[in-house]
Amino acid sequence: MEEDCIFCKIFSGEISTEKIFEGRNFFVVNDLNPVSKGHCLIISNEHFETIFDLPSDLGKELIEIIKEQGKRLIDKGLADGIKLVNNNYESSGQVVKHFHLHVIPEKSGVRRKKRV
Repeated sequence: MEEDCIFCKIFSGEISTEKIFEGRNFFVVNDLNPVSKGHCLIISNEHFETIFDLPSDLGKELIEIIKEQGKRLIDKGLADGIKLVNNNYESSGQVVKHFHLHVIPEKSGVRRKKRV
């Protein structure tokens, strides 16, 4: 855990937020500044700065969570497709230096604000 990391503080309960999902190595929360309704973040429980630091053996669990969250958004009628975004390092737009993946609901014919 990193002392000044907002995602570490959320995981530890120091910062309270509603978790959509809690798993062995990842949790899911709604994005505080969503680009579309239902936009959520899959965040590693342990502090890894980028995807390059994330152990490869967590990949299967991550893929399963991506599929579950995408299906949840589609089943709720918030999407007919999803966009996945993972920024690594400041030059790519990474703001919080803790691995997280944006799951962004997309609907045909709906314009979204650009941010990620």
